[in-house]
Amino acid sequence: MNDVNSNNQTGQIHFYQGSEALKTKNSLDAIKQKMAEFSNVKNVSFLLGAGVSSGAILDMKGMHDEISQDINENTNLEDKTKDLYKKLSGDNLEKVLGVLYAKKHFLEGTIKPDKTEKDSVNELINHIQDQMFFKINIDLLGEKAAETLSLYKKLYQKVALRNKDLSRINIFTTNNDLFNEKALDNLNINYNNGFGGGLERVFNPARFNYTFSKKIDANLEKFEPLENMVYLYKLHGSISWIEKEGNSLFNTQEVPIEGGTEKQNKEHVLIYPTPLKQNQSLGSPYSDLIREFQTKLAQPNSVLFIIGYSFSDEHLNNIIYQSLASNSSISVVIFGKYEDCPLSKINDNRIYRIFGESETGENIHYFESIVNKLLPDLDENKEKSLLEEFVKELTKSAVTGA
Repeated sequence: MNDVNSNNQTGQIHFYQGSEALKTKNSLDAIKQKMAEFSNVKNVSFLLGAGVSSGAILDMKGMHDEISQDINENTNLEDKTKDLYKKLSGDNLEKVLGVLYAKKHFLEGTIKPDKTEKDSVNELINHIQDQMFFKINIDLLGEKAAETLSLYKKLYQKVALRNKDLSRINIFTTNNDLFNEKALDNLNINYNNGFGGGLERVFNPARFNYTFSKKIDANLEKFEPLENMVYLYKLHGSISWIEKEGNSLFNTQEVPIEGGTEKQNKEHVLIYPTPLKQNQSLGSPYSDLIREFQTKLAQPNSVLFIIGYSFSDEHLNNIIYQSLASNSSISVVIFGKYEDCPLSKINDNRIYRIFGESETGENIHYFESIVNKLLPDLDENKEKSLLEEFVKELTKSAVTGA
């Protein structure tokens, strides 16, 4: 399954603008046409959630179930640590970590904290994060990851190459895995993820303001933007990010990770923003990434495609709501039903929802269908493809006598 939202009527495709269903003879063709229009908007952003990688990596509930079993059966954990975990409710590890970090901050702020309790909290946090790391860090060259990696590559093959007069694509993701990076590397597509340097790749949010260009005239100072360029924002961190002090204002480094292995270093891996409560501030790099998300959605003539995202992060949700309230020229395209989401309940013509099944039983809002059937190819340099299409149409006209 490639999505987190799959409750639909069989054999029917739904295409909503605001709260109104768009009635067309062929919903699929209408969606394709609209997607092609949106893809030529000046500022295009994607928000990719857990559903995009769910074909290879467990979702948070599945991960919670497996890690819960491990904690109960693990003989290396202290009994007090296990007892602490049993007291935590919910089946979402992100929320569990949020509670644990809140407790950790509380204990650190008390005059005489209970050392045993403090040790139990730290042990549980470290164990959960180590287990999450291992389950997310799958072998990207293995059979399990092959299909998902192929879909990521198809996505970037379709969206990375844009007309030079349009802004480069922005990819925002809540996923901690390395499918984006692996796909981009395999396709030899340049990407800016906020990190720079040689031996030590250090985070610097100012890099998101850099424009990568190539010289187009050897004799003149004339440049144009790189065509195969993507801006990648990992809003919830990454298994390849560690917290480490160095010769930088920001203590976040990007390190190479071997897929299918356990965590090799002792540094804190940044795989989810803490604290998680909406009324508390986020630290770097998360605050910087959230600010970039807000900035991009505030740009005029923008579109945000939301794929596989469950609307479980209130920080991100509020930014989307704020952008709709303040930016009259933004459009939001949601792939999935999400009946309980506020965006599904308001009649705003800038909000589109696409979900349902095709006649062949394929879920049209799943990542696979979006990439293979709905997204247009934005590559402006495929002369061969254009020529083939011209010859095909010419032959068709000759046969029909048109």
